Amino acid sequence: MLLDSFGRVATDLRVSLTDRCNLRCTYCMPPEGLDWLPKPELLTADEIVRLVSIGVERLGITEVRYTGGEPLLRRELVDIVGRTTALHPRPQVSLTTNGIGLARLAAPLAEAGLDRVNVSLDTLDAEVFVRLAHRDRLPDVLEGLSAAAGAGLVPVKINSVLMRGINEHEAAPLLRFSLERGYELRFIEQMPLDAQHGWRRENMITADEILERLSAHFDLVADDPVERGSAPAELFLVDGGPARVGVIGSVTRPFCGACDRVRLTADGQIRNCLFATEESDLRTAMRSGATDEELAERWTAAVRRKRPGHGIDDPTFLQPARPMSAIGG
Repeated sequence: MLLDSFGRVATDLRVSLTDRCNLRCTYCMPPEGLDWLPKPELLTADEIVRLVSIGVERLGITEVRYTGGEPLLRRELVDIVGRTTALHPRPQVSLTTNGIGLARLAAPLAEAGLDRVNVSLDTLDAEVFVRLAHRDRLPDVLEGLSAAAGAGLVPVKINSVLMRGINEHEAAPLLRFSLERGYELRFIEQMPLDAQHGWRRENMITADEILERLSAHFDLVADDPVERGSAPAELFLVDGGPARVGVIGSVTRPFCGACDRVRLTADGQIRNCLFATEESDLRTAMRSGATDEELAERWTAAVRRKRPGHGIDDPTFLQPARPMSAIGG
């Protein structure tokens, strides 16, 4: 097991397939983009599958989520998903994406065994989309959502970040849009993971504010908290259910005490937290001839050093050098 010193067991593996992205969302990177990782530093498809296999077959990983950057930009994505779902025991396999290109890939991914998909959608307004993402691609995202549902990648989940003065007024419209189409909406507090290091707590729309905005239009009742477990989202029944909406208060309502996640970056580093300032290098060891057992031992040792929480409220907190696009969500 991937057991840390506080008794938490990591069973949920987040794997970044690339740091590249075809959007420039303001809470992630600047409009001009970033310097991407050189290709030789990226894990190959075989290396990714090997490390995931070690996690699943030796270390108790039961859920694998592929992320980016934008994972749909990875040419071998369908093959990687297919090889992951063929592992024994079979893990649950999901994908977090901005949805651009999903209309073309939803069916092949479903055929490869992908279980479900999370799509980032922060606005339903084309002009606001361009302001947020610096690209005019809202129709592509909406088409991708529809294709995912049509391919059976359900429940299709939407991740939304509200930003003060930009799209904070869209909480209710986003939920209404999701309810009408059978999507499951999750609002996520903006986190200090932007490349520009421009995050300020006072500019963040908090979980309480999100719930206040939603409650002005819908009747929300907290779902059974026992079912939450290690899930980051607090769930609320909407207008009596069965539809639900989730709020992930990563900053103001941290769930670190029940965290079961571990992350593998696109260049082969193990990270215990989105906000970690330390990483453990598996790529160099793997390329130097380490056996699966040796890699598993390195991985286990890395997780053992996991800290009790993200520490955002600590005066000594330092935003990680890597932005979200280079870590994987």
